[in-house]
Amino acid sequence: MGVYATLMYLGKLSGCHQLPERSLFICGYQLPVCARCTGAFLGYICGLIMYKFININIWICFLLCGIMFIDWLLQYKEIANSTNKRRLITGFMCGMGYMQVILKIIAVLIYFIKGGIIL
Repeated sequence: MGVYATLMYLGKLSGCHQLPERSLFICGYQLPVCARCTGAFLGYICGLIMYKFININIWICFLLCGIMFIDWLLQYKEIANSTNKRRLITGFMCGMGYMQVILKIIAVLIYFIKGGIIL
C-alpha cells in the first residue's frame, strides 16, 4: 500500500466520510479527511500549542464548538449550504475549543490526583 493510500485509509479510520465534494485538494490529490475534519485536526494542534500561553474561558470553548454544530445542522436540515471554506473555519474553531476543554479536564484530574481541592 502506498503512502497516499495509507493516509486515505487512516482518514477513513478517523471517522471522516471523505466525500470529494466536501474535501480539499492539493495538486490534484484529495486530502485524507474532509474540510471540516481538516479544520478540526488543525484546531487540535493549535489548541494544544495555545493552551500553554492563553487561557480561553470554558464557555468560549463551548461556543467555538457550537458554531461548528450550527453550521453542520443548517446544512443537514438543508436550510443553508455550507462551503469548504466555512467547513474548514468552523472545524478549526471547534477543534481548538475542544482541545482546550480536554486539556482543562486533564489539568483538573491531575490536580485531584495530586490531592488538590478545587472550590
